Amino acid sequence: MAVDAGRCDLAVVGAGAAGLMAAIQASRTAPLRIVALDGARTLGAKILVAGGGRCNVTHHEVTAADYAGSTPPAIARILRAFPLPETIDFFRQLGVELKREPTGKLFPVTDRARTVLDALLAAARSGRVELRHPCRVESIDRVDGGFRLGGAWGVLSARRVILAAGGQALPRSGSDGAGYTLARTLGHRTTATIFPALVPLLLPEGHFLRALPGVATPARLEVRAASGRRLGRWEGDLLCTHFGLSGPVVLDVSRHLLAARQQDAATKLVISLLPASTPDSLTSELAGLGRRSFGRWLAGRLPDRLAAALVRSAGLDPDATALRLPRESRRALVTALLEQEVPVAGDRGFAHAEATAGGVPLAEVKLDSLESRRCPGLHLCGELLDVDGRIGGFNFQWAWSSGAVAGRAAARLLAAR
Repeated sequence: MAVDAGRCDLAVVGAGAAGLMAAIQASRTAPLRIVALDGARTLGAKILVAGGGRCNVTHHEVTAADYAGSTPPAIARILRAFPLPETIDFFRQLGVELKREPTGKLFPVTDRARTVLDALLAAARSGRVELRHPCRVESIDRVDGGFRLGGAWGVLSARRVILAAGGQALPRSGSDGAGYTLARTLGHRTTATIFPALVPLLLPEGHFLRALPGVATPARLEVRAASGRRLGRWEGDLLCTHFGLSGPVVLDVSRHLLAARQQDAATKLVISLLPASTPDSLTSELAGLGRRSFGRWLAGRLPDRLAAALVRSAGLDPDATALRLPRESRRALVTALLEQEVPVAGDRGFAHAEATAGGVPLAEVKLDSLESRRCPGLHLCGELLDVDGRIGGFNFQWAWSSGAVAGRAAARLLAAR
């Protein structure tokens, strides 16, 4: 027999970044009984591991163009409702000062993710939010006067519910996709596919880049259709690993490559290892080397191990001089440097992804409140929605903005009644 856990005005399902923000903002908007439930034994696991344990809170400039999924105008409207300056001020009021790094990322000056989590938990508790965990919500049912939430811990009645249960990235933190199931049982649909975003990519066993773990270099990556048409271009640091490719630019491109491959499995990933060069400029440079070894020249442009492996992969002798390099070989080297087609074999999955692509479309919620169009009284926010950002703090900013919109609106609607 389920234990009756009582009644509340607002139940927040999920106490991660979006859920904590929603609960805090609701508590500041109206005097309500707010209960936040989370299935994890330790709250805020994603916050604690983000940014290598430092928590990349947000970015110094955020626009809808930094996101994929739902339409840019809809995303922009949510971001404007709780914009970057308000985010920075919110954390400052909690005692968390942020610093900007050369990449544009904003981190706490302490360089400790624990600083961010502790501040959020303290703000929730000071707002008299009841944090209950581990309390995994397994069901949400519509009843007269609101909702009935249930799990192994018992049942809880609530007048309104904010669903902030996360996506599927990093499932060991508690985000295992259960939020999508809850949303569907309440009448929502999700996108046709839900897949990892910001995820490392796998290369086939034996590929020369897999033999270079730890080698990093600036690169330009392009996603191209089978016809050769460019679908997108990204620049940044690439990291070779024992399984394939990682690094900021690879994580950014991964979402778009995987999405394109769902439409056409022949979609290609093409890498330029000298992004500042063009085929013409590189051909001219090679032609002007004279008696110099092109292998030595290349070692001055790329990390030594990468230069040597690239030359070997092209079937060339690194000790050969440019004068002894046939035109066909020069062309092959230019292609290897600027048009390296990489046979991506897959990705490392949700266990290693930083975000989730797909979810509940923004078209299914009211943008001014994130209240469901299909289930009145239910609000949705965070990664559960079909919005995912590029690397650099953008997914946290979406959590802060969408959580604030949902929390404030739910509280206003409750107070009005």
